[in-house]
Amino acid sequence: MYPPASPSATPATPDSVPAPPTRGLHQPAVRRALAVVLLVNVAVVAAKTAVGLKTNALTVLGSALESGLDLLNIVIGMTLVTVAARAPDEEHPYGHEKFESLGTLVIVGFLSISCFELLRGAVEQLLHRATPHAPTLADFAVMVATIAANGFVAWYERSRGRALGSAFLLADARHSGSDLYVTALALVSLFVTRVGRGGLDAPLAIVVAALIARNGYAILKGSVPVLVDQRAVDAARIRELVTQVPRVTDVRQVRSRATSSGLLFAEVTIGVAAATSVAEAHAISDAVETQIIIGLGAAEVTVHVEPA
Repeated sequence: MYPPASPSATPATPDSVPAPPTRGLHQPAVRRALAVVLLVNVAVVAAKTAVGLKTNALTVLGSALESGLDLLNIVIGMTLVTVAARAPDEEHPYGHEKFESLGTLVIVGFLSISCFELLRGAVEQLLHRATPHAPTLADFAVMVATIAANGFVAWYERSRGRALGSAFLLADARHSGSDLYVTALALVSLFVTRVGRGGLDAPLAIVVAALIARNGYAILKGSVPVLVDQRAVDAARIRELVTQVPRVTDVRQVRSRATSSGLLFAEVTIGVAAATSVAEAHAISDAVETQIIIGLGAAEVTVHVEPA
């Protein structure tokens, strides 16, 4: 067997190949984005808690709880992205970016707590036929302001998450989006309570729990493939690219995986003529690396060469 080509992110023709993502550079920007979100959420939690305690509306208290969990998520997120920014080492040769995806599972855990607490409170309220206190116009104004704040946070995290390739920001943006619906339902609950239909607060809280559960499922669906190293690219697509390289007789094995920030790793085993020299084999493997990087924007490619 010929010695494998070393992993490379720099192709033979750099002017024609897209530059690979740079590992860890987005983490400081992610932390700055999270700091902005943290400040906004502190104000939102305080406002919702004040209205919830005053009116005893379950949907408002549930909304305050979810926003409070957002604060914990952000603190955890700021810690995790710091870990994710560390360069590869002997213990983590592929880097630490999966810690950021791991943070999305923490968010799902908090979402689950929110669902449970809301459902439990709703059942208790139904059993005791309890109703919230009538809200004032000031209470309505505060909740409308928190909706605006939630909308800003969801938009800001989503835009920054896409720009920075941050799984954590995108996941928390989805969580913040659920806050929008939760806060809107809390506002509806306050309205129906004001017009004498406070008994609808518990059913609305159940709807809120369902929305949170749906968002948790969506986050899991996006994070688990990264954590379990699900293939990032169809093997047939990589084979198609590799077979276009001259003197490659066959493609014997193809592997690929991606990190949460879009960093792609590809590994292929190719066959070449038995009479091929070591120098020629390395030249062929370099051509394969370049072909994959051009075709897929891969950041790191490893090519193993075997005699046909």
